[in-house]
Amino acid sequence: MSIVLLMAGATQTLSAQTESQPEKTRAQLKAEQEALDQLYFEEARQAIEERKFILEADQVVFKTGTIAFVSPTTNFVSLDVDNAVVQVAFNIPIGGPNGLGGVTVAGRCSNYKQSVDKRGNIMLSMDVLGNGITAQVYINLPNGTNEATVTIAPTFNSNRFTLNGVLLPLKKANVYKATPL
Repeated sequence: MSIVLLMAGATQTLSAQTESQPEKTRAQLKAEQEALDQLYFEEARQAIEERKFILEADQVVFKTGTIAFVSPTTNFVSLDVDNAVVQVAFNIPIGGPNGLGGVTVAGRCSNYKQSVDKRGNIMLSMDVLGNGITAQVYINLPNGTNEATVTIAPTFNSNRFTLNGVLLPLKKANVYKATPL
């Protein structure tokens, strides 16, 4: 009988120890994730400063509010000093002007403006001047993460849409560039 009581007491002590351990582990995991996110933000900020970045999008939001999940390999906005590419390719069986079901605009960057608000969020805007098509691009990178939002406004129509994804240095790009217009 005393062995059973001793085992029951040891089990209760052990369970009390394991219940407090996950709390500590969750706090540690949260701190580690925040540190990693800040590191990714600094990497993205540096890429913006050097004007050598790419935003690989995994989600598109149309002006009506409809959301579609897309491939980051074929949906991106990139800037390499003064050469910009804006590509959207929706997962549809019909090929678009770029052969992927969307549009690719490759051209020169102009009107590049960058600012930082008091919270450390980075906003930038630029015009991409391609052959026959010009688009205004607005990127918002919140402080503490590399998850950014880009709003693309073609100048030839009102089909404004937003891409959500991660902003990376251009050297880390993993994309497929289709045939530009």
